This record gives sequence, C-alpha cells and structure tokens, in this order.
Amino acid sequence: MAATLLPTLSPPASRAAAALLLRRAPPFPSPLPAPLLRRLLAPAPSPPLRSSPTFRSLATMPSAAAMPSAAAAADLLMLGIETSCDDTAAAVVRGDGEILSQVVSSQEDLLVRWGGVAPKMAEEAHSLAIDQVVQKALDDANVSENDLSAVAVTVGPGLSLCLRVGVHKARKIAKSFRLPIVGVHHMEAHALVSRLVNKDLDFPFLALLISGGHNLLVLAHGLGQYVQLGTTIDDAIGEAYDKSARWLGLDMRKGGGPALEQLALEGDPNAVKFSVPMRQHKDCNFSYAGLKTQVRLAIESRNISTDDIPISSATKDDRQIRANIAASFQRVAVLHLEERCQRAVEWALKMEPSIKYFVVSGGVASNQYVRTHLNQIAEKNGLQLVCPPPKLCTDNGVMIAWTGIEHFIAGRFDDPPAVDEPDDMQYDLRPRWPLGEEYSEGRSASRSMKTARVHPSLTSMIQGSVH
Repeated sequence: MAATLLPTLSPPASRAAAALLLRRAPPFPSPLPAPLLRRLLAPAPSPPLRSSPTFRSLATMPSAAAMPSAAAAADLLMLGIETSCDDTAAAVVRGDGEILSQVVSSQEDLLVRWGGVAPKMAEEAHSLAIDQVVQKALDDANVSENDLSAVAVTVGPGLSLCLRVGVHKARKIAKSFRLPIVGVHHMEAHALVSRLVNKDLDFPFLALLISGGHNLLVLAHGLGQYVQLGTTIDDAIGEAYDKSARWLGLDMRKGGGPALEQLALEGDPNAVKFSVPMRQHKDCNFSYAGLKTQVRLAIESRNISTDDIPISSATKDDRQIRANIAASFQRVAVLHLEERCQRAVEWALKMEPSIKYFVVSGGVASNQYVRTHLNQIAEKNGLQLVCPPPKLCTDNGVMIAWTGIEHFIAGRFDDPPAVDEPDDMQYDLRPRWPLGEEYSEGRSASRSMKTARVHPSLTSMIQGSVH
C-alpha cells in the first residue's frame, strides 16, 4: 500500500490554525464546522515558559487577505523540505511569513562532473545531505521538532528518485512527532512564494514560472485554482541556458545561466542571427530545443574549440566570438518569452480583468536581463512585475514551507503517518504533475507526447475534494 500525500481535508493541528480557519473566508467551503473550530480554540493549560527563538527577519508581512491575524498566525511553525531535483533544501517559516531559517545544499560539483543532473547520483547526494540540512534548519531557527505545527514537503513534479528522499524524511519526522504533513506542488510553491515577500499580492494574478526544467504560464484564480495558459513542448529556457553555456566552455560551477548572462554583457546581441522559435504558433507555449541547435551550429561554424579551451584560457578574439553568441542567444531566448507572455497577458485579462500583478519566479527569474525585459511587458499592459529575491527564485525550502502554510490554513493536509508505517513504504510521488487545467485556446498541435499526464492536475484534485 502506498502512502498518499493528497490535499486532504483534516482538522487543524493547532489552536492558531483553527483561529485562522474560523476568521478567514477560505476560497473553498470550510472542511470543519464552526463549533468544532471553537472547541479547538477553547483555552488550554498554559505551557511552561520558554525563551523565544532569536532570528533575523528576511521577509515582509504577507497579504492581509491571506493572513488576517498576525498574532494567531505567528503561532504556526512550518518546516519545509525540498528535494525535487539537484538542491537539498529545508527552512522553517512562521505562519505570518517570518523566515526563521533557510538552508540549501547544492550539487554543483556533480553538475560539473556529469554535465547535468544524473538522477541516481542526485539521489545519493540528497540522501547524504538531508539529515544535516534539516537539522541545521531547525538549529538556525532555534526550534525543535516538538515546536513545529506541521511539515511540508515537495511531492512533485520532479525526479522520482530525488522526491523520495525528501518525502521519506518528512514522513519520518511527522511520524515521530505526530505532526500533520502537507504535500506541496513544486511549481505552485514557486508562484506562491511571491505572496510571502509582497504583502499586496492577492489573487488573481498571472505567473510565469521559468527554470531548468519548466516553462509555465498560469492564471492563478486562487489557492490551488490555476489555469495553464502555456508550457514548454520540449526544452525549458533554463536547459537552453545551461547547454549553451557548456558548449561555450563557461565555468559551470555557479550555474550555466549566470555564467552565460555575465559573458553576454561583453557581446553584441545582434551579431548572430538566430531565429525566434514558434512564431507561426499563435499560442503561449514555448520551445527551446531548436534554439539550442542553432547555438551549437553557430559554435561549430566558427571553429571554436570550446572542449579543449575554456573561456578562462580563450584569446581576446575567441572570447569576443563566444560573447557575441551568448548575447545573441540571450536576446532571442528572452524575446521568445516576451512574445508568449504578451499573448498570455491578453488572455488572462480577458478571463480576469481585475489582474494587477505579473509574477515571475523560478531559477531563471534571477537573471536581470530577463527581469528587465519582462518588466517592459508588465508596464506596457498596466501590470506590476513581482519577482522574489534571487535566493527565493531558485529551489528552496522557504517556498515549500510557505505553500504548506497557505494550504494548512485552508485545512488541506494529511494526518500524521501511522506509528507502524514501515520505513520502506512506497510513497505516492508525482514526477509529472500538472499545476492547472489547460486553457482551451492554449492547446497546441505541436505538443510533444512526452508531456502526457501521469497524475491529475493539482487544481482538479482540489476541486474534486470539495465537491
């Protein structure tokens, strides 16, 4: 029997959560009757006095609509665990959005050695790091497992081998300390972390989620309610950045995207005439496989020996050629983003005229060139661009903890695992897990079969649990 991590509707685990559920008008029918919530709010014996944890605030207050009572929300403590790809991350976040700790263990050395993410190697690295990362997150927050209200963990999408490590750790903690557990959608977490750092960001909003494995345009109607406007039909923009950087002989230790962005500053963005992908398709989907091929052919045609001569050893002329290719690639890659986002804004405003914000998140959102050009799209359409700080754009435990808090307050979480749950339990992981339902005008005949769904979307699952 597999352990599930579905968005189930269970009683809140703390009086603070009950208070928030009672005071807030949730986006879905409340799973708990008011009398039960009031019983949960009944006065309890005062616990022994203990010193409050010391911390340095890294975030502003979230939206008032999301968190109506800061005093009650502050009683919530969520541990977030993230292992969907190549970063082992954990964080402790208060219900009012205060970040008590954030720890990330990167696998950059493995990325350099294997030329990308090797799932089995990544799983082993997660297994070696997870205990220390989680313990450091707790220690940095000056809390223990007994202080936690619940545990949130990424269950998809991502690499199954990697997801399993985080889920196993989360369930082990939840079982040992009788804590509720929240299964989190990785891409929803990228979208919602902006609500932690921007107190004015309320639903609905448009979101572009861009990373090494994902290109996703969604209209966020509410928590767990998303319409997919566009996605990638082959490679994501982050993958294109990384491969292009490797072919150009750049230093990959800090990531191919940042290395290419830096080199592009030295180049002429119009030196190489790359074609903009998919202009014949009037939808919001993305394709970067063809642009990658154009970059590789441009390098080969100029007889650059990038395999033998890294950028640090290149001659002045050789470096300039590489910089021109990098700048030209970046111009076209981001122009493709701009064109799809412009159409997505038009579609989104047609469905939700009240939209005020355009959220851009994910690892590639750290790129300043990307931010600058997408801000132009936002301003052109009277929207405000919202991007998390760079440390919250890449994969991290804060976004998982915060998304867990939002769903926990809405009453969607699982009970603590059974005390006799075996350690070799087969978990219900979701490596391919759509965030929302496709917009009818966004369906594309060019869609690759490799995007075939394995699990129902998060939106359909939540809607099904309500009806």
